[in-house]
Amino acid sequence: MKYFTTFVTLLLIYLLLAGFVVEEVILGSAVSAVLTFILFKYIDFNVDVTLPIKLVKFVFIYIPVFIWKLLLANLDMARRVLSPKIPLNPGIVKVKTDIKSDLGKLTLANSITLTPGTLSIDVEGEYIYVHSVDVKNKNEVEISKNISGPFEKILGGIFK
Repeated sequence: MKYFTTFVTLLLIYLLLAGFVVEEVILGSAVSAVLTFILFKYIDFNVDVTLPIKLVKFVFIYIPVFIWKLLLANLDMARRVLSPKIPLNPGIVKVKTDIKSDLGKLTLANSITLTPGTLSIDVEGEYIYVHSVDVKNKNEVEISKNISGPFEKILGGIFK
């Protein structure tokens, strides 16, 4: 199964770069077979059967929520910049996450960083350290809910 998955992945990458002409499919198959044979002992991954379901969740649920939160954060930052007295209360907060996967934590940290007004500084264990331009309160649970709540709920269902 791992050999087949590696072969198909390499072939699809080749065909996306070269084109879907009969000669390219034949050549791409040969090149992908040789590369799969060479790389097989170095590649270590597990094929997840639920990947298509997770991909659909990511594209149709997570991305719209992320875009909405991105829009709200941009409007909030524009309001802060355009107001006569810039309302800032900067600080570094410790956001607890229940996501165990490294890829899930990376996605969460990048999502936090991409929304204006927040910057992920470090990921350590189950915590993400975030610099925020407005730390409204000192309660760690409320801060975590405000910064990562909507992202983490969806990403927790995608990345275990």
